[in-house]
Amino acid sequence: MNRRMLTKEEEATAGDEIEVRREDQDKINKFSRLHQRELNLEEELKLKNKEKEELEDISTELELADEDDKIPYKIGDAFFHVQLPQAQEMLLSSTSQVEEDVSVLEDKLGTVKDEMTQLKVELYARFGRSINLET
Repeated sequence: MNRRMLTKEEEATAGDEIEVRREDQDKINKFSRLHQRELNLEEELKLKNKEKEELEDISTELELADEDDKIPYKIGDAFFHVQLPQAQEMLLSSTSQVEEDVSVLEDKLGTVKDEMTQLKVELYARFGRSINLET
């Protein structure tokens, strides 16, 4: 089998010959929506991971606190002074919730990436080089 590289003109001409069907356009649109969702999930995951790191830092700081100290703990927009054991318990609860949120976001992101990969396979099989789905 003798393969040769296509010139830019031949690629453009070859791309013009492929008819874009309604189902193809729907797949392209779905890929675009999934890509936008992927970006949003990645940003949200980044923020949750930062929050998780901050909670871990606070936990480390609380280990150094004196048992009798009152700890300012932020709830909503207000700070409340609570005993150290209560602050540690609340911090543990917050950390668990953030870890659960991270896990859910990672699962959603994995699902979106799987769907995008499947769409890439289908669209590249149909259009070859005449479509660019690299993100």
